[in-house]
Amino acid sequence: MEAVKEIVLQVLIASLPAFLFPLSYEKRNCHLLKIGAAAKRVPYVQGLTFTCMFSMLLCALFACRLWDTVPLNFGILPLFALILYGRFRSGAVLAALHIIIYPLYTINHTLAEIVLETGLPLYPFVFLASRYFKKTGRRGKVAILSLCFTGGELMIGASPFLTGSLPMFSDLSALISTLVNAGVAVVVGSLFVHMVENALEKEKLRERVTELSREYFREAERLQQMMDAAPLGIVLLDQQGYIISINNTFLQLYRMYRNDDEVAAAREDLIFRKPEDVLRGLPIGKLASRVESTLAGKTKTSELLQSDDYIYFTSTTPILKSQEVIGAVAIVQDITELEKLRMERGHVERLSLVGQMAAGITHELRNPMAVVRGFLQLMREKSPSNLDHYYRIVLEELDRANGIINDFLSLAQNRPVENEQYNLHDIIMELTPLLWADANLRGQTIEVKLDEQVPVLLLNVKEIKQLILNLARNGMEAMDGKGQLTLETRLGDSGVELLVADTGPGIPAGQREKLFEPFYTTKEKGTGLGLALCLSIVERHQGKISVRSEEGEGTVFTVFFPFAEA
Repeated sequence: MEAVKEIVLQVLIASLPAFLFPLSYEKRNCHLLKIGAAAKRVPYVQGLTFTCMFSMLLCALFACRLWDTVPLNFGILPLFALILYGRFRSGAVLAALHIIIYPLYTINHTLAEIVLETGLPLYPFVFLASRYFKKTGRRGKVAILSLCFTGGELMIGASPFLTGSLPMFSDLSALISTLVNAGVAVVVGSLFVHMVENALEKEKLRERVTELSREYFREAERLQQMMDAAPLGIVLLDQQGYIISINNTFLQLYRMYRNDDEVAAAREDLIFRKPEDVLRGLPIGKLASRVESTLAGKTKTSELLQSDDYIYFTSTTPILKSQEVIGAVAIVQDITELEKLRMERGHVERLSLVGQMAAGITHELRNPMAVVRGFLQLMREKSPSNLDHYYRIVLEELDRANGIINDFLSLAQNRPVENEQYNLHDIIMELTPLLWADANLRGQTIEVKLDEQVPVLLLNVKEIKQLILNLARNGMEAMDGKGQLTLETRLGDSGVELLVADTGPGIPAGQREKLFEPFYTTKEKGTGLGLALCLSIVERHQGKISVRSEEGEGTVFTVFFPFAEA
């Protein structure tokens, strides 16, 4: 009975690596994974080395001789397991340690006993078998490890017979114990392989699951970022109709209508809720019923929803997998501005058509007006001199009407301008004598400040002359008495600025907003087309015009011309 206890104890100690290795390996890697050190995962050989060394030392500590003759030490089992599973260096160190500690737990040993009871003759074969062992499958590993274990235990058990310490077949109990040890070695070998392989496969599966989880979260994050970048409200729903994801645009829309009594909702507050709960009371509340019909009938829906000043385009689309609905996506787009632009475009097109018709009519009016003016001049020559005053008034009004027609035609024209490389200063200097003459008649002065660094620009000379004349004469007319008109150019970072300033009374704020509207004028005999024509000229030159005015301080018109593209 004592022999059985000793055998069971050795078997349990020798089997410790099979039980300790999976626990220590899994626990250590899980700990490293939690702290974010997955890339530095400890190789399984390191844990196996420590457990096999611990097991071998314990087997040596509890080693004994059955019936004082048959050696009982299963330390060779963890040793061979490490040689087959581990690195050559680890196996060699443990093999050397196994030989070194043998004299420490034996008495009156001989060299032959050291060689046989440590299994030394088998070491080369085990090391040679390790390369094939790592490449073979589980059954092959069971066969190799069991064969090595059995050979080692047979060698250890047969050492008393081979050294002559015990005559062959003199003691059947010793022979039976040797065979039993060999059979136990087969069982332990099979158990060892299965436990270690299960631990390694489990770890591989864990790594695979971890990698798939990371890939899933990366894809989910990428999808969420794509959804957030879209200028549409997007809601994803599962098969049961619960919200599983929303983007920032939809969240902002939700907050816009829930900003009264509720705290600003977070994304997580809307997840795993039904659409009817989330959309209740919102202008797009009808979307919830459309989602239900989409999930039930595999149909796409689209609808325009209007609330107050907002217009929304909504659509729902089923998500199919093998013709089975596994979810739905709902899209909400605020098309309020788009609808306004569409309406404004239609309005502009209608106005353009009216303008073209009016331009045609006014063009036809010029011909009879020219005939009327010619006959009036002829009649004036043959009429008494006391009627000249009346003829002069009629002719001036005809000239004024003709000027209005010319301005209107210039404003209505929508042809591309033919620009050329020209110096803005040259145009200003050509107009300066004409402006000086006009200013002298009014008792006003003109100051010209030209930046010498201003380059040539792409300009239509005729239109720029008209622009400068209109702005300059408007400034002169705004100064009732004496005053100063300033023409100035400045070089900017992206273009050239032309400034036309006067020292008149200024323009009230309410009137500044309407200055560039056609037919709006603050002068008694103005047509209201001069500044509108200036705006049209500037826009055709891809520029900008602005006005700055303070009542009592004067007015400054600033025209910006971009640099000519190379």
